Amino acid sequence: MSNPQQTIAGRQLPIWLRTFVRTREAGLVLAALVIGVAAGGLVALVGSTVQAMHELLFALPHGQRLSAAAHLIGWRTLLVPVLGGLALTALSRYARRLSGRLADAIEANALFGGRLSLTGSLLVTVQTVVSCGTGGSVGLEAGYAQISAAIASRLGLALATRRGDLRLLVACGAAGAIAAAFGAPLAGAFYGFEVVLGTYTVSALAPVAASALVASQVAHSFDEGHFLIRPGSLATLGAGDLGHVVAIGVLCGFAGILLMVAVAGSETLFRRLKVPAPWRMPVGGLVVGGMGLLTPQVLGAGHGAMSIDLVASLAPLTILGIIALKGAASAVSLGSGFRGGLFYASLLIGALVGRLYHDVGFVLYPDLAFDPDVAALTGMAALGTGVIGAPVTMTALALETTGNFPITIAALIGAVVSSLIVRELFGYSFATWRFHLRGEAIRGPHDVGWMRDLSVKSLMQANVRTAAHDLTLREARLAFPLGSAKQLAVVDGAGRYAGLVMLDDLHTAPLDRGGDPVSSLSRFADRVLLPWMTVREALDLFEKGEADALVVVDHEATRRVVGTMTEAHALRRYGRALERQQPDNVLR
Repeated sequence: MSNPQQTIAGRQLPIWLRTFVRTREAGLVLAALVIGVAAGGLVALVGSTVQAMHELLFALPHGQRLSAAAHLIGWRTLLVPVLGGLALTALSRYARRLSGRLADAIEANALFGGRLSLTGSLLVTVQTVVSCGTGGSVGLEAGYAQISAAIASRLGLALATRRGDLRLLVACGAAGAIAAAFGAPLAGAFYGFEVVLGTYTVSALAPVAASALVASQVAHSFDEGHFLIRPGSLATLGAGDLGHVVAIGVLCGFAGILLMVAVAGSETLFRRLKVPAPWRMPVGGLVVGGMGLLTPQVLGAGHGAMSIDLVASLAPLTILGIIALKGAASAVSLGSGFRGGLFYASLLIGALVGRLYHDVGFVLYPDLAFDPDVAALTGMAALGTGVIGAPVTMTALALETTGNFPITIAALIGAVVSSLIVRELFGYSFATWRFHLRGEAIRGPHDVGWMRDLSVKSLMQANVRTAAHDLTLREARLAFPLGSAKQLAVVDGAGRYAGLVMLDDLHTAPLDRGGDPVSSLSRFADRVLLPWMTVREALDLFEKGEADALVVVDHEATRRVVGTMTEAHALRRYGRALERQQPDNVLR
């Protein structure tokens, strides 16, 4: 079996180029430009492939968007998503044969220092194309970002970049993908900072911005994008409109939570119904196809639906029905196993929530002077923020997709209100919520992989002194004189940990208590460290227990003592490690 390090070394680029990138900021910008070109080309290729699949499988006229179709052939609408589910089942079986874990850009940056599997990412992208191309109610943005970030990671490894620079290049890949997908370089750049990198540094601005700008231009050269709303159609935002903007932000915050919970609930429902794993995706495809018979707007990402819903005159009940069906279709698609994201679905649903707020308000108050397009754009930014967790990205997207600066104020207010509600009541964006369901303790894209390496097992002192719980204080003083240890781990008759005794407490106890058992001085019996805990988790336990030292046990069930660790030692090692990471997290 070949050595992974040798394999990577064998694929590295010339040393002069590696040195240029490692030592000069201009080198990182050059690498980002290459990544931007690749991201723009890949987005155009994937997008055109999915559109061709829609035209072929659903018998659409050339250029017709699936979700904008007025009518679809019934048997195709039902059959194609089922066939897509069968194809995804076969791809999933193949994916299980691959070694290593498939991570997306956020997880790779948070846990693995920016390392992404190119083969695995290509497979994820193919699954996303099949999911959306066969009518699954999922967005392509996840596939765009996945393959672009993987290309960036591969280039960074070939250039032998440092950990921080590799994470930056991965953010450049994702930023380029989003910029190319929407024709919005500002939104793409902020997506890289907020969602993938998790921080902003002056030195990171040029590479991320360069990648986003180039990717947007490359994708535009293949397919000219269109604004979601025609520039100049928006009314100026007045002071009286701010209350409406806040109300839409509140509604979208709760709608975002409901949408994310629906996805998790859909996964749980498929498991509880005991649908065999190979049939979950075909069954999910059948359900989505059935919804597609009611309205084609639930099929695919929803680009076409966005373009018609924002200009069509729809009854409030119709808008409410589309919101419910699109949310349910997205939840069923993702819950049954279709690959994709909620980025574009959240934009579509958010815009419809804004329109619904306006239309219902106009019915109740005919004199309502609130622009429906402002309401729609506010909802789009607010719900997108609630799901994606990137308020500045959504604000920039609203600006760039309208060309109208006043909308920025409404979008920013709605995004901030929605973000506050989701963070306070739910605590996760969609990406980190999915990690939470898988058991990963990731709250954002910040690099915590190095913290995992700094575990309790690597920090503890294994030469712990133990004392039987029934040993008297007099006997313990003789067996453990001052200076022989700092603390004793008390164990019961079965060898299980029963508490910690500080040697100072042992030797300062009143002499008339010499016959008392040593366990009478023990404390922290209910607070133990486990070998696989990170240093951050250990420090939290020290703080909650107000302890200077704690015992490490092998498992919560057996409670065999394997070592001790002091808070001072943990803080010292944590501080040193944090200093080594500091160059990646400050303005340079």
